[in-house]
Amino acid sequence: MHPTFLEAAASAVQARNRIREHIYQTPLIPSRVKGKANGANVLFKAENFQLTGSFKIRGAMSKMSGQPASRQLITASSGNHGIGAASSAQTLSKDLTVVLPQTVVPAKLEKIQSYGVNIILHGSETGLAEQYAQQLAVSHQYTYISPYNDPDIIAGQGTIGLEILEQCAQVDNVFIAMGGGGLISGIGAVMKAFSPRTKIYGVAATNSKALAESMAAGHVVETEHRDTLAEAVAGGIDRDTITLPLAMSVVDHVVECDEREIQGALRALAFDENMLVEGSAALALAGFNKVAHGLAHETSVIVLCGANYDQSALKGVIFDC
Repeated sequence: MHPTFLEAAASAVQARNRIREHIYQTPLIPSRVKGKANGANVLFKAENFQLTGSFKIRGAMSKMSGQPASRQLITASSGNHGIGAASSAQTLSKDLTVVLPQTVVPAKLEKIQSYGVNIILHGSETGLAEQYAQQLAVSHQYTYISPYNDPDIIAGQGTIGLEILEQCAQVDNVFIAMGGGGLISGIGAVMKAFSPRTKIYGVAATNSKALAESMAAGHVVETEHRDTLAEAVAGGIDRDTITLPLAMSVVDHVVECDEREIQGALRALAFDENMLVEGSAALALAGFNKVAHGLAHETSVIVLCGANYDQSALKGVIFDC
């Protein structure tokens, strides 16, 4: 049975009690420039300032805090979930193996290694790494920690929505980058449960948009995956993922952004907002930028999901060198 958005929201409340002491309640920061011309109130939910540099620690801590101490755990990640899971494993003294694609950003690989977990490099993209981790879980009797396809993971990500509602009295719109769907399912469920008038905008990268195309089809579909600046949201999704029906029940609009638009958002965050973030965080702003003209005098929250970027690559993108 797939959880309903009301069940997911209730689980987020419970997850918050479990993880509160292990995470940082991130700030909701007013934009320095966005919305000034049309009277809009634009706010950034700054998960780029989270303890591990990404929201992923919330879901990992939510899932792992409920596992027996003796159980061996395994997960897969393009980086941010791996960092969050590795940090959680160290905090909770868990035995964890992390499977990463061979294309993982070097800075993220180094950070995961710093937590002392077991690491396996496999496959050219996150979806292949996930499949391999799932195979190992079955053959070696590990407990698999999905980056997104798990009620406890979704509940942990949903704690962001609870914080937003406490930090802002009225939220008209929330913009969220879409990868596997754990983040948008969690936040969207909380918003629809406690603030049903709030519109949820899912933002997809044109070069890798598995969830967006699956939502349009009504079932999981295979899609082409090309290189994207928003590499943390790239890759396929499980055929049985619970995030698809959840996302379909809570997302009001899907916005698609190409690489030029993501690059422009990265530059705007660096030069206008004084924040360096990864491409998946800029993707959410790029989505807002495409529809901002229709959101005059409304309050919009843009979720900046992380800042674990490759310094040399980001420098080239921002300064176009």
